Amino acid sequence: MNNTDEINEFTDAVAYDNIRAAAFDDYTDETEEEKVLHERRRERIAKMKKRKARQMFVRTHSKAIAVLSGILSLCIIIAVIVLVVVHKKGGEGIFAGNKDEIETAENNASSNDQDLTDDTQTQDDEDPGSEETDTDNDNPYIDAEYGPYAEVYSDEKELFFSGYDLTKAETVGYPSEDDVKSTYAVLINAKTGEIVASKDGSVRIYPASMTKILTVLVAAEHVTDLDDKFKIDISITDYAYSHDCSAVGFSRDETVTVRDLMYGTILPSGGDAALALAEYVAGSHDKFVDMMNDKLKELGLSDTAHFTNCVGIYDDDHYCTLSDMAMIMKAAVENDLAKEILKTHIYTTSQTPEHPEGIEISNWFLRRIEDKDTGGEVICAKTGFVKESGCCGASYEITDSGNYYICVTADAWSSWRCIYDHVAMYNAFAK
Repeated sequence: MNNTDEINEFTDAVAYDNIRAAAFDDYTDETEEEKVLHERRRERIAKMKKRKARQMFVRTHSKAIAVLSGILSLCIIIAVIVLVVVHKKGGEGIFAGNKDEIETAENNASSNDQDLTDDTQTQDDEDPGSEETDTDNDNPYIDAEYGPYAEVYSDEKELFFSGYDLTKAETVGYPSEDDVKSTYAVLINAKTGEIVASKDGSVRIYPASMTKILTVLVAAEHVTDLDDKFKIDISITDYAYSHDCSAVGFSRDETVTVRDLMYGTILPSGGDAALALAEYVAGSHDKFVDMMNDKLKELGLSDTAHFTNCVGIYDDDHYCTLSDMAMIMKAAVENDLAKEILKTHIYTTSQTPEHPEGIEISNWFLRRIEDKDTGGEVICAKTGFVKESGCCGASYEITDSGNYYICVTADAWSSWRCIYDHVAMYNAFAK
């Protein structure tokens, strides 16, 4: 049935229905079959009425939309014409009335700037010894070549071998696959500078949060006051969140001590603390990373190690070998402040309005390995994880016989597996 036939049927049906309604009394004696037929016809008429109403609605609104579209197009054309005219007249025309006012304002501003310059020069002449103070700087960074902690050495400075160039022992042990599941491992005798055991220890890895050992070492060499304050701004909290970093849990705009930043960088591996520490020390993350790479060069590791951030976030250009990381740990242990932080099991940050009781943080590697039999005592440690290197760890142990060893492993499937691999390395090769 085409549209014309449907309309004709609709018109005839409506007429029929109206006639039947007017003469309803004449149909009181209709049979049941006729009643059914008439009822079906009424239902069909009702459906056709609804369809007709929808068609009328669409047609009406389509016309309205077409009219509105035409008006909008006309407005756009007029606006374009106005802009073209104004542009051709060089800003004159409808804006010409403000031209003199703008020129006057610019002249006044220039005059005020000159007056301000003259006033400043006069003040400098009157008080040549005065110093400028930036009272609006919430996060001033220190400007010291080296701080007082740079040359405060631990006892290990005299007990360890001199320098950072490693040699191989006469017999270099190879960890058993059954005992050490990590893909990579190395054990260094820190007293002699010898590699005593290695499982691809010279392979380049992505060091993950073991990076923060160097972060704390560089900071320790440059901070001047551990009780100085630093404000955690939104860029720091956003950075930690967007890069899915571990965090101490500092709040936005919370003011914390530099000491809190140092411990927060190592114990919970806080990305927020590490970035804040970098900005406090160097003024920016990038400048601090430059300082980290300068330290690698000073240690003689720059040929095989290079860092792009202070946190340990994966980057193809952020790398070192396991032996490099062992030497970074050695340098950190030799600095008394860095060693103190790396050996701490539990620490509570300072009380602040945001955290009235402080935040309790832990070095879980040290807390978990302290009851394991390693043939000595594990003094310092830092773990890390990125999917490209699995679970990693660097630790320093003093054996019961009085020797000193540094162990680094990478690519374990869990943090507990990393701990057990360190236990196995110390038991198998540390004397």
